[in-house]
Parts: sequence; structure tokens; C-alpha cells
Amino acid sequence: MKVEAFIKVLNADFYTGVPDSQLKPLCNYLRAEYGIDPKHHVIAANEGNCTALAAGYHLATGKIPAVYMQNSGEGNIINPVASLLNDKVYAIPVIFVVGWRGEPGIHDEPQHIYQGQVTVKLLEDMDIRAFVIRQDTTMEDVSAAMKEFHYVLSQGKSVAFVIGKGGLSYDGKVKYANDNTMSREDIIKHIVKVSGEDPIVSTTGKASRELFEIREANGQSHKYDFLTVGSMGHSSSIALGVAINKPQQKIWCIDGDGAALMHMGSMAVIGANAPANLVHIVINNGAHETVGGMPTVASKIDMVAIAKACGYSNAVCVDNFEALDKALNQAKTDNELAFIEVKCAIGARADLGRPTTKAVENKEIFMEYLQDIS
Repeated sequence: MKVEAFIKVLNADFYTGVPDSQLKPLCNYLRAEYGIDPKHHVIAANEGNCTALAAGYHLATGKIPAVYMQNSGEGNIINPVASLLNDKVYAIPVIFVVGWRGEPGIHDEPQHIYQGQVTVKLLEDMDIRAFVIRQDTTMEDVSAAMKEFHYVLSQGKSVAFVIGKGGLSYDGKVKYANDNTMSREDIIKHIVKVSGEDPIVSTTGKASRELFEIREANGQSHKYDFLTVGSMGHSSSIALGVAINKPQQKIWCIDGDGAALMHMGSMAVIGANAPANLVHIVINNGAHETVGGMPTVASKIDMVAIAKACGYSNAVCVDNFEALDKALNQAKTDNELAFIEVKCAIGARADLGRPTTKAVENKEIFMEYLQDIS
């Protein structure tokens, strides 16, 4: 159905969420209609964050907010849904809009398969009544569901519209761009060159896809890399776990701004433990590019100051390849925790592929390599 019709049925005037490719029509509509306006539309750091923000909106206005997210974010909302929104606690109603990646019977990437299987069940377990919107769902169907939802919401309970593939459409065009010049793929090529045979942990999305293809193009083994194809926001913690247990080996983490924001508390833990062998690189294009390009707040904050405040002894920001190479080579030779923020353009090759190896195979060869270098 057209996203404009869906918005009309919801009749909400405040939206907050984390962008999702399945919800790209909704995200693009909100961007075109509201931009980033704290009164009507806020892109949050993670799904729990936007759930709490929605609760605050309801407390202040008495109105019912809408929260959008990919189904992978259901885990992040369990705590605030169960201990804040639930009708046995504060009875705060929210309309969730959930992109259904990994829907059974529809091909998707491995990180979405199990999540897709349990998407509706998780909502039901959280006492959130759900209605699925698919490509053939009509406005009349959604209006009827919303009519039933009104009673549920009036009881202080939450509801969800689960959006299957092609469930929403939007004809408007929204262009996402910034003023940075370096491409992420070229940045990763420079990292690969300097890191040599050091292990790399890369974040979910296009960064890991590009790293995989760079290794293929170079004729290199994939044993050097752990591709965090899911678990957005956790690659730096994975890298920390590796670095602590391989203290004589330099470990590199290729992170993204959206991922770093999602669980920024991990930077405080990294800084407090201060592994001298870890290099944490945040490629910052100020966008959730992998799922469509919606902006993050990372272009408005000082990531280097945050890293230094968290305890990173060496933290720099670079916006050109000469400065990048200097920072990478210094991090390679120095014996201290390093943080490198790299300003990056928005965009990727149209023919960018996906890893052709299974996730379990990636894990096994990476673990074998870590054993070999111990």
C-alpha cells in the first residue's frame, strides 16, 4: 500500500525510530515531510532509545507516538516495553512499525533468518498485538486493523504493524549526500594495506561487504576478518574481547557511525580497559547508509572528544587519504589504544556483492587464524 495511506491510517504526529531497508518508503516519506524535526520526527540511536523517547512524548502530550524499526531491534525494546510501557507498569501505548527481514519463505541474509522466524512471536510474548502488512494488503485491511487497535491502545497497551517485503511503497525521491570526499570502500582498502595480516573485526552492513570484496580482489584469504553481519553496534565489543585475549597481536575494528552510536557505552568499556593493541576506526558518513541513507547524529557531535573522554589515549579525526595513512601507520606501530574517525562520503558501488561464505565458515577460519598467531 502507499505509505501516504498508511500514515493517514496511523494518524500519529510524532515518529521516532531506527531506519530499516524494509521501511525505506516510510523513512523517505518522513524525511521528505518532516526532515529531522524534534516535534515530529527523531532518528534515535537504538530502538530502546526511541521507545523511551516515545514514552516521554506520550507523558508530555497524552498522544500516541509511532516507533519504527527493523525486526532485529526487537531485542533492544524488550526492557522498556516490559518495564516501562506495559499496562501493569505505566500503561503507555505505542504504535510500533516493524520491518520484517527474514520473513519465512522469503530469501534473506543469514543474520535475518532466525530473527525473521520469531518476529511475530516476540511481539506476542511482549503482549504487543500485531498485524502484518504484505504487498497485497489494502488500505481497507489496515483501517480495519487500526479500528481494532484503538481499543487496545486505549487500555494502555501497544500494537504493531509488521511490514513484509513490498508492504509499503513511496513514489517520492529523497537524495542523501554530504560534503565528504573519501569513499568507504577506498578507506577500507587503505586499512587493509596498513593492517597487513592483523585480524580485523568489521561492522554490519556495507563495510563488511566491501571488506570481503577487497580481499577477493586482492586474492587474499578471508581468515583475517570477522565479518559482523548482524548485531549492529557490537563489533567494537567483539574486537575488545579478541584484543584482551590476544595482547601481543594488533587488532583492528572497522566500525560505522550508526553502529557506534547504537551502543556507545561500549566505547567507555573499551577506554576503561585500554587494550594497547586495539585500533578502533569509525567510518563516519553521518548516515544509516546500508538501509537507505537516513541521517545519524554523528555529523553533529565530536567523536574524538568522546573517545578521549572515554579513555582512548590516542584519538584523531581525518578527512583525506594522506592524513588517514599517517594515522593508520601510527596506530600500527604505537603501543596504545587508538581511535580514528574517518570522514566519509555517502554512497557505494551499485554492484556491491555480499559475502559468499557462510557465517559459521567465517567464524571457524577466523578462530583458526587467531590460534595460529598465538
